[in-house]
Amino acid sequence: MNPTRQQAWETLTRYTKSEALLRHALAVEASTASYAVRFGEDEELWRVAALLHDFDYEIHPTLDKHPQDGAPILRDEGYPEVVIETVLSHANHLGLPRDTLLKKTLFACDELSGFIHACGLVRPTGLEGLEPKSVKKKLKQPSFAAGVSREDVYEGAELLGLDLDEHITNVVTALQPIAGELGLAA
Repeated sequence: MNPTRQQAWETLTRYTKSEALLRHALAVEASTASYAVRFGEDEELWRVAALLHDFDYEIHPTLDKHPQDGAPILRDEGYPEVVIETVLSHANHLGLPRDTLLKKTLFACDELSGFIHACGLVRPTGLEGLEPKSVKKKLKQPSFAAGVSREDVYEGAELLGLDLDEHITNVVTALQPIAGELGLAA
């Protein structure tokens, strides 16, 4: 099966009803897909993996189940192992290697996309004019978007071999076209 973005969206929305989680999936999809284009990779496949990375979070909200208990669901739905392994590798607690560019990119985009989305929510202009300096200042405030692992943000940029400022700029740029879908000022 060569999964499509539409199939992944249908799987995601069958298991995920939370608007916040759907917006997170869209943000991670946009940033991951932008890197697929940048790296000359299969954009559709990267979109699928990004949309599905947290598809089971509502039904498996604890680390003893997410995302590992979602993998059999994806297998039953016919998703290829490359997607399933990528979804599994985004979870630090499983200790799986991030040995492909897709795995590294999904990991790098996951926490940072969520953090940048949070930054946009507290700004009257949303993502417009959001600079790396402002994002890094917020990263130093532990109470802001407290659920975001700062360590994962830094590790993600390092995995991609990018300066954090460049990675932040890339993700902000990727999210701007979908700001409205993310509930941000467009």
